[in-house]
Amino acid sequence: MSAVDQLFRDLRAAKRKALMPFVTAGDPDLAFTADVIRELAARGAHLCEVGIPYSDPIADGPVIQASYQRALTKKVKLADILSPLASVAPAVKMPMLTMVSFAIVYRHGTARYVSDAKKGGISGLIVPDLPLEEADSLAKECRAADISLVQLVAPTTPRERAIKIAETSTGFLYYISVTGITGERRELPPDLVENVAWLRERTKLPICIGFGISEASHVKQLAPVADGLIVGSALVRRIAKAAELPRAEVLKDVGGYIAELLAALG
Repeated sequence: MSAVDQLFRDLRAAKRKALMPFVTAGDPDLAFTADVIRELAARGAHLCEVGIPYSDPIADGPVIQASYQRALTKKVKLADILSPLASVAPAVKMPMLTMVSFAIVYRHGTARYVSDAKKGGISGLIVPDLPLEEADSLAKECRAADISLVQLVAPTTPRERAIKIAETSTGFLYYISVTGITGERRELPPDLVENVAWLRERTKLPICIGFGISEASHVKQLAPVADGLIVGSALVRRIAKAAELPRAEVLKDVGGYIAELLAALG
């Protein structure tokens, strides 16, 4: 059982839902990334999704694309990312997952990536460009290391295929709330709750919703149907201010934002 499995088992027993913030590793630098992760944990976030910068965006909107580019411009490498995560993991005591392109995993070596992630305190992988049909090798390595391999379902995913994805995903199922790219939105699709409810009837796996969630009202709307909610662009935009503002001020803003979402989560 991975740390992600255990977390959701505990949350379900307590009838609580999870909040999973997303941060870009290395923006504005890795030291501040570690500080942000500590702040998120201190405020009560349940998991943390750490984006591994990649030059070819998969479904990332302009805010996250820009954060990746800033990190890459500073020559942030995978080995540089995993080392500080390893140092912060024991202190935060919340599962961390990497959002990583399969191109990076493949280039690094599948077995080696899983091994290095485990040493870095990582409890799960989210690989958005990994096709279901090609997931077996990575899934096997993850199972052996007790690391969750989270897979994604989109609104456009055929229902038969969505069921197959749910059967092979571990940790939780990542449900993409909108068709398109990441980014803050004032309103979410009207059929989102219905679509997630349909999927819930067909899997016992926890379902976490991501893309477009940025406001307390979104959290209140989706908490009844989801096991967890993922917030990315709105948080990355706040973190980016560390390039101009005092870092203590940015951390306070980040922490206050997460506290607001957690309060809405109930």
